[in-house]
Amino acid sequence: MRGLSFCGGMAMPRERNRKAKIRQMLKMFNILREVTYRWGSIPGGRIRASTMAQSIYEKHGGFKTVSRVVLQFYEMVLDSEEIGHHFDDVDMPRLIDHQTKFISSLLGGPASFSDDRLEVVHRTLGITHGDFDEVARLLGQALLEHGMPQGDVDTALAAVEAKRSVIVTREAG
Repeated sequence: MRGLSFCGGMAMPRERNRKAKIRQMLKMFNILREVTYRWGSIPGGRIRASTMAQSIYEKHGGFKTVSRVVLQFYEMVLDSEEIGHHFDDVDMPRLIDHQTKFISSLLGGPASFSDDRLEVVHRTLGITHGDFDEVARLLGQALLEHGMPQGDVDTALAAVEAKRSVIVTREAG
């Protein structure tokens, strides 16, 4: 335990207080993102129906579903003994925004990320293959818990796996 902090006059372990604040902030962030999306102020506006086959993104509810998956994913990440510590001093709303766009792009949504950009933002983080595996496992679990069939989860995780070489920056040791 990292000590105590006072929240509403009650002493709470700092770790629990921090996670509670992050979860509350994530919920508010999701509400704001959903309102922004509905009114079309995200570049590209609302998702339009297509005559082509539906992407996994469209098939499972688009932005609304992906944002819920990402919120649950980060709750699981913060609770992870393996990787939770990596997020202690991270601007979570900003990270969730980027991750929502990234996962959307992997599922066939409107955003896109170049491998060069992914490499630049992950270069200094010291991410190991073990860290990457844990993130992929938790993402797969979050997707399944939101009702995505195993075949679509496997497709999503294959897209994540394709980014391993630009995200992993060091060997364990």
